[in-house]
This record gives sequence, C-alpha cells and structure tokens, in this order.
Amino acid sequence: MGDDVAELLAAARHPQEPAIRALRGIILGVDRRIQEGIKWNAPSYFTTQHFATFHLRAKTGIAVILHLGAKPRPDATVRADVADPLGLLDWRGTDRAVVTFADLADAEVKGPAFGELLRQWVKHVR
Repeated sequence: MGDDVAELLAAARHPQEPAIRALRGIILGVDRRIQEGIKWNAPSYFTTQHFATFHLRAKTGIAVILHLGAKPRPDATVRADVADPLGLLDWRGTDRAVVTFADLADAEVKGPAFGELLRQWVKHVR
C-alpha cells in the first residue's frame, strides 16, 4: 500500500483508521491495476484516472466517494450498469455515488458487496 497514504493516515489519527485500512485492502484487491495516492487530501484510488476517494471529514463513520474522475460525466451509464442489490450506493449523479460505513464491523459485513460494486465501477473508468 502507498507509503504516502500510510503517512497521511498516521498523521491524521483518524478514529476510523481500522475501517479505513480494511477498506483500502478491499479496494486494492479488486484489480491489480488499481493504485493509490492522495487526492483532495485523502486516500484516492485510480487505474487510468481516479475513481474512488475516501471522505475523511465526516462527523461519524467513513465514506468512500465513487466517481469517474474530477469532472462530472453526465453521459456516463454507470448508474444503469452497476448492480447494487444491498443498496449500498447513495447516488449523487449519473457518475457519482457514496458508500458509507459506520465502523470496522460494518466495513467487514459490507466488504464483499463493496468489492463487487468496485469491480463493476472500474469497468467504467477510462
């Protein structure tokens, strides 16, 4: 995992650090092409462009914002193409959604479904 991300998390002393670490492992395990770095002062994940970024400033829990890069893509079909049987995605547009986890236990329960969402999401990254 990225040293810069590990340093950011160590310095932040985030109360949800165990959940963040578990979710990092899930994200990086979805596809060997996925890399991590820091974008918007948070851990962010990319292949050819960024597609998932942690929201570390939430008052409770932890959120992962799924997107298709920095600029909105209103023509994207990701909303129609991603199956979400557990209803984890809180859609913010046709190409953006948020997945929220209460804590480590919640991340462990939702982890397999979250990984499957990411496998589908990455197919839309260009």
